[in-house]
Amino acid sequence: MPAGGGEPILPHGGEPADATDPALETVRPGQPTPGRAGRVGPGADEGLADPDGAGRRQRHEVWMRRALEVAVTGPDSPGPDAAGDGGADDIPVGAVLYGPDGTELAIGRNERELTGDPTGHAEVLALRRAAQRLGRWRLDGCTLVVTLEPCTMCAGALVLARVGTVVFGAWEPKTGAAGSLWDVLRDRRLNHRPEVYGGVLEAESAALLRAFFR
Repeated sequence: MPAGGGEPILPHGGEPADATDPALETVRPGQPTPGRAGRVGPGADEGLADPDGAGRRQRHEVWMRRALEVAVTGPDSPGPDAAGDGGADDIPVGAVLYGPDGTELAIGRNERELTGDPTGHAEVLALRRAAQRLGRWRLDGCTLVVTLEPCTMCAGALVLARVGTVVFGAWEPKTGAAGSLWDVLRDRRLNHRPEVYGGVLEAESAALLRAFFR
């Protein structure tokens, strides 16, 4: 998938592994998901599904650069084998939650090692902080931007929080739950399905992770 393309999912291999399950929507390249404008396959002309496709891509890239900034401004992360205090080994993943008007509401960075909290993923922390700021758990119309494809826990939290749009950078073939390994966000058995855009500034997001694990 081209870096920075910001194409709505599907990921590398086309359909998810369990696409034969009738509970999952089947989307072919170039076709919008029923009821979800903009959810088309890689390489499709976004303008067909979204007249503001170019503007949206630009906005997503600006927001992703902010998430990348958040990812590298947490506790120093020299690498997974580095010695030091808890927090130094947290994988650099950054998340930013934006309101319906584009206002930045909250940020989060992985803090599992720092805090000893198994739920301390960037997405979950951003959701918690935004909910506290707004005084409500429903985050309708908000956009969560994160540098790595959400895992099952984070994807579930995004659904439960009613987040309107999810934008992520690098794909995660081992644990990704937004199209790579599972597709929690697109499962029709759930009562809410956000729009999802993957591969936004993918090269930059992946490079950050490669540097950490080097």
